[in-house]
Amino acid sequence: MAFDFACPDWETRLKDGRAPIPDLPLDEAAAQKAVEIFNELRLPDVPGQPFMRDACGDWFRALVRAAFGSADPETGENRVGEIFCLVPKKNSKTTNSGALGITALLVNETPNAEMLIVGPTKDVADTCFSQIRGMIEADPEDPETGRSYLQDRFNVREGSQEIVDRHNGAKLSVKSFDTKVVTGKIPKLVIIDELHVLGGNAKAAKVMAQLRGGMITQPDTLLLIITTQSDEPPKGIFRQELKYAREVRDGQHKGGNLLPMLYEFSEAVQQSEDKLWRDPRLWPMVLPNLGRSITIDRLMRLYRQALAKGHEEEMVWATQHLNIQIGMGTHSETWIGARLWPVKAERVSLEQLIKQSDCITAGIDGGGLDDLLGLALIGRHAQTRKWYGWARAWAQPEVLERRQDIATQLQDFAAQGDVRMCEDPSQDLREVAALCAQVHEAGLLPEKHGIGLDPMGVAALVDELGAAGMEGDLLTAIGQGTRLSPAVWGLERKLKDKSFVPCGQEMLTWCVGNAKTEQRGNAVMITKAVAGKAKIDPLIGIFNAAMLMSRNPEAAGAATSPWDDPAYSHGQ
Repeated sequence: MAFDFACPDWETRLKDGRAPIPDLPLDEAAAQKAVEIFNELRLPDVPGQPFMRDACGDWFRALVRAAFGSADPETGENRVGEIFCLVPKKNSKTTNSGALGITALLVNETPNAEMLIVGPTKDVADTCFSQIRGMIEADPEDPETGRSYLQDRFNVREGSQEIVDRHNGAKLSVKSFDTKVVTGKIPKLVIIDELHVLGGNAKAAKVMAQLRGGMITQPDTLLLIITTQSDEPPKGIFRQELKYAREVRDGQHKGGNLLPMLYEFSEAVQQSEDKLWRDPRLWPMVLPNLGRSITIDRLMRLYRQALAKGHEEEMVWATQHLNIQIGMGTHSETWIGARLWPVKAERVSLEQLIKQSDCITAGIDGGGLDDLLGLALIGRHAQTRKWYGWARAWAQPEVLERRQDIATQLQDFAAQGDVRMCEDPSQDLREVAALCAQVHEAGLLPEKHGIGLDPMGVAALVDELGAAGMEGDLLTAIGQGTRLSPAVWGLERKLKDKSFVPCGQEMLTWCVGNAKTEQRGNAVMITKAVAGKAKIDPLIGIFNAAMLMSRNPEAAGAATSPWDDPAYSHGQ
């Protein structure tokens, strides 16, 4: 029988100092045996080398219980086959992982079993191996025999960073991340440390798939992912795994074998305008090892130092020590609208936007081949008169080649349908023109000033639009830079009073987070927060469309809307 891993009261459990996981019907004997072994290990790098029963908080013992006490009595299959643990720095994450690895060796009964701890870098792997070796060396000698049980049982191989069990040949290897690490492996235990570091690694998803593929052949395997939050917006494999873990915790996925253990504040606290997470009285909720490896006083000292260095340093501190997720507004010059932009909004498709709007304006922005081409549409709701913002971006191959630091992020957005990867040089122009034509054919563009364009370098796009029947007064050059100030200020107000509604696209939210403001006299200019790396083209498209929608236009109208025909293909 599968376990139910939903934990609707996770926030209450955090407030009460309990692990944010549901009560599970575990095998108490097996769970307690593992905890007793774990408790008897010693911290190697602390004066007095205290036992783990004293140095480690109950939160990790709850994890140990779930890891080793979930076997189905009939099939032997681990009903907790995976654990995703999100916990801030300084909570002994790496040390506890090493102790769990030793515990796994000691409870293991499978001859020649393979176990693996994977760090994202060599330094992390070296630290983990050093802790494991130190725990074995810290095992005291028996006063009668003069021998240490752990040192006798385990052969510590320094060169290959392996621990071999002399009793049954089982082996625990500590490796840094590499695709070769998992080739041909069928591991019984895999611990992935600091997955967030691998978010931008395009090969990480393939490696995770290989690991899971190898482990599926054995019934009693365990995959543990233990990581802090990323100091930039989650991306790649980290974003995927974290998103799924949250959905399991919130009851959106049932019947699987993943146990989420997420030490994080609620979305309301994380995204509150007055930054409620700054209150130290809330910090214990997400610091399960408080009073042992970390104290509020030490954290406060670190926080004051970060705060003195500026807003960006403060946010980096918050991601690492409180698991605050960066979604937008990480720079001191961030656009005010970014702080008002909803992190989550109901997704509105292009088809929905067209059906609900009485008028739509389009804005287009793009640069060189290593930039995105962004198309944005603002639709005015026929009943509420609210503006809805929708966008799509196109990326030429040069973007992925020259901007590899955001390649994984763009591929995520491509999977969501909000970024298109171009297969030929003119694909982006053709598809932008086709989407504008769909809106035009639906009769929703104004007769004049319906499509706003950056006046620089638009000749090829104007040709494509003209070929699709959109030319003349329908096209409007929109002044850029400080000339967009009215749209920037206008959208700030509309975000504040919620009369502008983003269409729930992570891609557009990411672009908003990349934007910063520069004051130019009495005007303001939106620029990229990080030159080259951060893309804002779809957001500039939104501003272009807003300049036209602010004229309060009326749609040109059409005798027959193509959307009235259910067989009509809208090109999505």
